[in-house]
Amino acid sequence: MRLSRRTLLAAGTGAVGLTATPAAAAGGRQLRTGFERLAAGGYVPLDGQRVGVVTNPTGITCDVRHIVDVMHADDRVNLIAVFGPEHGFRGTAQAGGSEGRYDDPATGLPVYDTYLKSGQPLADIFTASGVDTIVFDIQDVGARFYTYIWTLYDCMDAARLAGKRFVVLDRPNPVTGRAAQGPVLHKEFATFVGREPIAQAHGMTVAELARLFNGEFLATPVPLETVLMSGWRRSDFYDTSGLPWVPPSPNMPTADTALVYSGTCLFEGTNLSEGRGTTRPFELLGAEGIDRSWAEAVGQLGLDGVHFREAYFAPTFSKFQGRTIGGVQVHVHDRAAYDPVRTGVALLVTAKRVWSGFAWRADHWIDKLTGSTSVRTMIDAGASADEVVAAWQDELAAFRRVRKEYLVYR
Repeated sequence: MRLSRRTLLAAGTGAVGLTATPAAAAGGRQLRTGFERLAAGGYVPLDGQRVGVVTNPTGITCDVRHIVDVMHADDRVNLIAVFGPEHGFRGTAQAGGSEGRYDDPATGLPVYDTYLKSGQPLADIFTASGVDTIVFDIQDVGARFYTYIWTLYDCMDAARLAGKRFVVLDRPNPVTGRAAQGPVLHKEFATFVGREPIAQAHGMTVAELARLFNGEFLATPVPLETVLMSGWRRSDFYDTSGLPWVPPSPNMPTADTALVYSGTCLFEGTNLSEGRGTTRPFELLGAEGIDRSWAEAVGQLGLDGVHFREAYFAPTFSKFQGRTIGGVQVHVHDRAAYDPVRTGVALLVTAKRVWSGFAWRADHWIDKLTGSTSVRTMIDAGASADEVVAAWQDELAAFRRVRKEYLVYR
């Protein structure tokens, strides 16, 4: 784990705090997103700049207008380009897809595809677009393997190479920012579902992550400004924000999905269904040949904050498409006590024990998701969930110490 540069950089990293009218209510507090504060303050950080925006359908105001539409109609912003991530700017593509290069019908703006692009090729796109400043505004879900935070990382790095400024507009971590949980990525397992050594559930906002990336991982810092939220606390779940939920990707339909995702997404690395093709992706898990024994086995572990129900379902696409399979539905009843990563590991351990058909994906994708071989090899060796979790505590403690330096909310 490379944790060398500890200070936030004299070379342009800063936080912008702007006065604005209330955007949403959060438990009696007024929550304002980074964009709401930017707009209410007259877009001062963008003054005199040719601006490009990295965003997707989640880049909305509290009254569900898209920020690109809002800025395009505002003479105070010289918005000249949009950059679309996985699933696309307007969100028309499924997992592993993007929209390509096109002109947006609503605004006429050129939309450039950033998906799976990084380094100099992405820097060349930024240069060709003619922008001076790149703005990032995408809703994250709090898990290391959710690709939008690595779109952030790749765009920051490319902006650095292209000599561009970078502005991050902050939004809530929907599953709170209370603590980091789970294993930390080992650098040799770096992919687009994990570029750098952070915890599986990082417990940070995108602005905090941007500061961490700039301070710890980029070869040299990019000129960075972060427009923070007001009215958000680290203990807040998304439903306290008062903000509408827009699915950041097709299989993240609700904030409840985000609550379980950092643990149950591990089933992407197995031959079991992770619930894609159902109305409850990542809450429903199963395969042909599984019966009530799985729900009973994992239920006997007494995991905090969660119950497991025997469930049967027929995915409409992805694994087991059109076939009725058995498994479990994950029901979180105390989300403050619930540990999604421990729960995900417990589900893997018990699934392997009760179902003879259990197998890892042949490409060992589970190692990319967990960040090392440890989880897979320990489960194969018969380790318990508690033993697997204990094995990552030292590296998690080290990450938490570094993470603490970049937290900006209480």
